[in-house]
Amino acid sequence: MKAVLSYSGGLDTSVCVKLLKEKYNCEVITVTVDVGLWDDLKEVEEKARRLGVLDHYTIDAREEFVKDYIFRAIKANASYEGYPLSTALARPIIAMKVVEIAKKEGADAISHGATGKGNDQFRFEAVFRSRAPGMKIIAPIRELNLTRKESIEYARENRIPIPVDIDKPYSIDENLWGRSIEGGELEDPNFTPPEDIFLWTKIKKTEPQVITLEFENGVPVAIDGDRAEPVDIVMKMNEIAGSHGVGRIDMIEDRILGIKARENYECPAAVAILTAHKHLEHLVLTRNELRFKEVVDSRWSELIYQGLWTEPLRKDLDAFIDLTQKRVTGHVRLRFHNQACSVIGRGSRYALYSKDAASFDDKTIDQREAEGMLRYHSAQIEMYEKTTNRDICQ
Repeated sequence: MKAVLSYSGGLDTSVCVKLLKEKYNCEVITVTVDVGLWDDLKEVEEKARRLGVLDHYTIDAREEFVKDYIFRAIKANASYEGYPLSTALARPIIAMKVVEIAKKEGADAISHGATGKGNDQFRFEAVFRSRAPGMKIIAPIRELNLTRKESIEYARENRIPIPVDIDKPYSIDENLWGRSIEGGELEDPNFTPPEDIFLWTKIKKTEPQVITLEFENGVPVAIDGDRAEPVDIVMKMNEIAGSHGVGRIDMIEDRILGIKARENYECPAAVAILTAHKHLEHLVLTRNELRFKEVVDSRWSELIYQGLWTEPLRKDLDAFIDLTQKRVTGHVRLRFHNQACSVIGRGSRYALYSKDAASFDDKTIDQREAEGMLRYHSAQIEMYEKTTNRDICQ
């Protein structure tokens, strides 16, 4: 049997190569999808080949990931329980690339290294089942009910090189939009995370920094007037925001299975860009658009968190979101300092803001005209009080 495995080079997927061969009698083809991995991808490939894989593919999907996934997430202000979606956002594109290779290679099965307690099993398999229906799915870590400690011990016994040990068994996932760290002592919600688990949000600048982020049709296109490619903008924003400690998140998260888990994230670019995007939307969208879009954004984010990228509703929601973003064009000035990202200015040719109308020192609007609206503003409340509270009427 030939199996195609989504391979990162970490503990679980490295162990899976051996398990697929030993326990499932599979020939293994590994696929590493670059969505902004900071590892040496050549080294990842060499490691896979040393483990005896039949073949290995490395796919550079960074540009596609930013344009088709991150930019959609920006338009939808995508967040779950208060943090920007990052790991969840990358899983669909990784899974789809794995399916493409599986079909190309005429594979009998597709495989992933997700556990039976986490979210990734849902995210991988929702795509696997919708894009490759009928193809066998193998999830060795889940099916063999392995703990992280058991996986580490298995790797040691089989001389599989892994980036973790018993003392620091952290599970780390990275892509252009964020970095997650979990496992080990971090599973205690009262444990203070050691500083050395963080890489992107170490404070390197002590003086405030102000930048201007420009948007067109809801997505960032330039920093301080310098236009750049989508991947470069995200990487630059990670660098700028991260150097001020912006984007570090420590939270209790409700997983798909209903399990509460302690999660640590680093999302500097995501926090900064989403902050700016929301403020620009408030400048150019109507009150009713904003209220309804909050509902749409929330549902969009839930679908992505649950791994349902291929759900038709996601495309339906995108249609509405894209329509609103035609006016989300303009600039936002951001100030970074001491782990804070603040909006200190914004502007757009589509702004629905009138200085004359809002100013207390202008008579463009005759204040006396508000009295007619006031007369009926609380009319139903007045009627309610009259019918239920007789004392008021006396």
